[in-house]
Amino acid sequence: MAFARLSAIVAIALASQSVLAANINRRTTCATGQVTSNAACCALFPVVDFIQENLFDGGECGEEAHSALRLSFHDAIGFSIHGGKGGGADGSILQFADVETAFHANGGIDDITDRQTPVFQALSQTPAFKPLNISAGDFVHLAAAIGTANCPGAPRLKFMFGRPPPVAPAPDLTIPEPTDSVTSILARFADAGFSPSEAVALLASHTIAAADVVDTNIPGTPFDSTAGTFDSQVFLEVLLKGRLFPGPNNSSQPGEVLSPLAGEMRLQSDFLISQDPRTACFWQAMINNQQLMMAEFKAAMAKLQVLGQNTAKLIDCSDIVPVPQPFTQAIKYPASFSRQDVQVACPILPFPNLATVAGPAPTIPPV
Repeated sequence: MAFARLSAIVAIALASQSVLAANINRRTTCATGQVTSNAACCALFPVVDFIQENLFDGGECGEEAHSALRLSFHDAIGFSIHGGKGGGADGSILQFADVETAFHANGGIDDITDRQTPVFQALSQTPAFKPLNISAGDFVHLAAAIGTANCPGAPRLKFMFGRPPPVAPAPDLTIPEPTDSVTSILARFADAGFSPSEAVALLASHTIAAADVVDTNIPGTPFDSTAGTFDSQVFLEVLLKGRLFPGPNNSSQPGEVLSPLAGEMRLQSDFLISQDPRTACFWQAMINNQQLMMAEFKAAMAKLQVLGQNTAKLIDCSDIVPVPQPFTQAIKYPASFSRQDVQVACPILPFPNLATVAGPAPTIPPV
């Protein structure tokens, strides 16, 4: 009798596992021929095509892709796990752009919102898309996922669909700035629910980023020498021994360590984070470790892009996001640089062996 009961229990357990596996593997073929795990996501494949065509010129990893990723961070980070701040990843930076673009930390964001707003409005007014009720939050964070996917080497970011419209602007002084101290930056990230390692992971976005307003004399200045590729080059180049800026009559801060590469910008905050004992080893671990960087960035972004949202009410439509092209090469020192030019701040980890690009010292072009 006991054996019979045990057999019945085992049979039920195996049946439950089969049902679970069937649910996990369930796929829906949409009318467009594309496949998704949730039929409710089928209507979003044409939305992806619309955004690619109207915002990213059909799929480029260019300025708009970089900007879309920046906008998603600036939208979401104005949030506190302790309450009393903004709504997080809700699209308020787009819907209330007249307020939030005036914040000092959002310098240059108005160029992005000016570009995205008409695309969002056109999408919302297209008869085929109206029933979807795509909110500003959904648009901002879907655009970030699509734009990032256009960059070789990027992870395929998650996308959760169904954010309600934002109800108010995020408050000022919730976005870390390049001139803030490491302690201040990490405290702001912690207030939003991120560890120091997750903060570093999010900074992987700087591998495809550029600055327009940090120094308005040199707009479009990239943060690494391979701005069109989502690779770990930025983690290496921030560690290259730089030039100490000495004078007060320049837009850079006195005492800032500038990039030694002509045409490249190094943010003061990136350099200080790369040297701080709380973050230096995780920073160094990213160098030439593409899989680690991709995995950590994807996980941190998945968390960022639902800040303030009730995920139980959202639909996981991650499989509508395009699959990025892979990056499988080893990164290299820029031409004329080598291991002796690295300012190592984590002696407990072996520094990776890297080759050097042949030729004279480069001048990095703007993006």
